[in-house]
Amino acid sequence: MGRLTGGDPSLLRRINSAVVLHALRGADSPTLTDLTRITGLSRPTVEGVIEGLIEGGLVVESIPEEGGTRRQGRPARRFRFRAEAGHLLGVEIGAHRIAALLSGLDGRIIGGGSREVSETASADERLERVRQVVADVLRRTGVARSSLRAVGVGSPGIVKADGTVTLGTALPGWTGLALGERLRRSFRCPVLVENDANAAAVAEHWKGAATESDDIVFVLAGLSPGAGSLIGGRLHRGFGGAAGEIGALHLLGREVTPEKLLSTTDEPLHPLDEQAVADVFAHAKQGDPRAQEAVERFIQRLVHDVAALVLALDPELVVIGGWAAGLDGVLDPLRDELSRYCLRPPRVALSLLGEAAVATGALRLALDHVEEQLFAVEGTVTARR
Repeated sequence: MGRLTGGDPSLLRRINSAVVLHALRGADSPTLTDLTRITGLSRPTVEGVIEGLIEGGLVVESIPEEGGTRRQGRPARRFRFRAEAGHLLGVEIGAHRIAALLSGLDGRIIGGGSREVSETASADERLERVRQVVADVLRRTGVARSSLRAVGVGSPGIVKADGTVTLGTALPGWTGLALGERLRRSFRCPVLVENDANAAAVAEHWKGAATESDDIVFVLAGLSPGAGSLIGGRLHRGFGGAAGEIGALHLLGREVTPEKLLSTTDEPLHPLDEQAVADVFAHAKQGDPRAQEAVERFIQRLVHDVAALVLALDPELVVIGGWAAGLDGVLDPLRDELSRYCLRPPRVALSLLGEAAVATGALRLALDHVEEQLFAVEGTVTARR
């Protein structure tokens, strides 16, 4: 099903089909009578729509369970949405790993996997690792590649609507990469590419710490943090996809570069050297004064970066993710400083999805795309203008 337009001669039929299908997905094997009541459509209309959906493979008649109480006469026919009629894929492309999640058309995860990748890997090597991870997941779940209806991808960098990375300094060879075009060669379905922090924000709103909030900021915290935000329940990308790049605030002339914040020597850390970062925090916990000073610098910079975004957007909730989500003592300084700097301090919480946030958000991106097609839904969380 395509999107609805006013000039479509089958507009009413398609609206009815979307309404019935949406009701089926949200109900537990409803009867025709149930669907008539839920949708408000006439019984003949519902019957006609159901037959069409069965022919299209999206609906099937439910088989009565054995052992139940039998009533005289023919039992009412029951139907269910065939979530297995197609599948969705969410992929995270990171500096150190590639991860993928697989679901049916209802968004319920049925499989996943990941592989490590070197931070020095070329773009070609990283994309080959993506193909390997996807092949592994499909093989283990027994899902055919031809069954995929949409693929969502979360990637570092500023991403255009067509999936091109206009700026991506975190990964070698990433700036200018036509990522969406390259990945579409591996799939026979739409591939939707999103910035990783944006994808994680969508994930926390869907299944994480922000399910009850529509105005949120998600901070993907690292040496150079990024952020994704939802305003009124919709993802805010900015005009060119660069909204939330708080890691660039030091370019305004404030203090030192991010790489020097956690350095306990005169040499800056490599932005992707997670082990070196982990060592600094471990030494701080052990009482090393230089490491403790470095951690304090990092937390203060993170607080100021987040405060700048909070002042601009006034979110209800700030969710902290990335590896900084596992740091002791991040939340209290954030709450204290946001109370100091912000006119209306938001709530602050840690990510509930952890390292699965980006892939989960990418999966939601794919699900939104399919829902626009199946249910004619306008204004999904991740829909682009």
